[in-house]
Amino acid sequence: MSELGRKTAEEFRQSEKTPIVVVLENIRSAYNVGSVFRTADAFLLQTVFICGYTAHPPHKEIKKTALGAEETVNWKYFKKIGEAINELRDEGYKIFAVEQAVNSHPLHRMDFKENEKIALIFGNEVTGVEQSTIELADGCIEIPQLGMKHSLNIATAAGVVLWELLRTRI
Repeated sequence: MSELGRKTAEEFRQSEKTPIVVVLENIRSAYNVGSVFRTADAFLLQTVFICGYTAHPPHKEIKKTALGAEETVNWKYFKKIGEAINELRDEGYKIFAVEQAVNSHPLHRMDFKENEKIALIFGNEVTGVEQSTIELADGCIEIPQLGMKHSLNIATAAGVVLWELLRTRI
């Protein structure tokens, strides 16, 4: 592992984080939650906010896909997403729902500043981000899709969006 330049858990905790927060709203699959934790670790994200009935650590299915990231990535649980959004606004985050919606912005056309604080809301695997939550956001980001299907698994969508935001910052 040392040849790969991997951080220890303590080095990870002490590292400066990317000012991006992932917000998970009513995610049904704890495996998806664990996958997002793993992606948050890979990209040194600030925090994962877990909202509604989304599973949160400790949870065996999260542990299975997170592979320990749930123990090092900062996370916080909110029963109501409005509380999470209020906290993010108070901390100066711009908040975007990742959702196909009227007036959504194509991901590849988004232009964020290097240290801009961004929060990304990912919604339920079937119903997406709640309309009431979209109305609280600063806008929607959409992943352009060219095939017959017009949705991605939440863990896949998170990886795509987070990489696109991160690659412009490194």
